[in-house]
Amino acid sequence: MLAFVAAALFFIAFIIRITETSTQIVFSSTSLMLLGLAFLAAHSAGVGSGWSARRSSGRRR
Repeated sequence: MLAFVAAALFFIAFIIRITETSTQIVFSSTSLMLLGLAFLAAHSAGVGSGWSARRSSGRRR
């Protein structure tokens, strides 16, 4: 899920950069790319992947 957010931020940053739209400092193409990299790093680290360390309740011994 975080990879999709990162891809969307990269796309928005690309559109801002290609059209040379002047935006405020917070929404510049560089800040959006850095935010996208942060989301991509979180995805690579496994944040939000849905995996848990709990044991399955369907299998009993």
